[in-house]
Amino acid sequence: MFTAPSRAQVEAQLDGILNGSVTRDQADRWAAQWVRAEGPAVDDDLVWWALQLLHGIDLRHGPDDDHLHTDEQVAEWLEEFRIRSRSNASGAGASAPE
Repeated sequence: MFTAPSRAQVEAQLDGILNGSVTRDQADRWAAQWVRAEGPAVDDDLVWWALQLLHGIDLRHGPDDDHLHTDEQVAEWLEEFRIRSRSNASGAGASAPE
């Protein structure tokens, strides 16, 4: 089983999508390691929330269409992630956005 990613690693994936250093396909595959695992070892609810967003980040409306989730949405997720990370820096019992 994989070790759960840190908040810094999750933030780097979201930020990387926006700055072009990480492709949406790369982020999807990275997150899939934990989302698809049986009994994922992710105790931090905020990290789990973000992994679920990243898994599928490469989906499109159709073969030649835009991505299902816009860069603006990804930026909003990143901001929400950062706000919630600051409000609970320990990660213990951090609540994920609903």
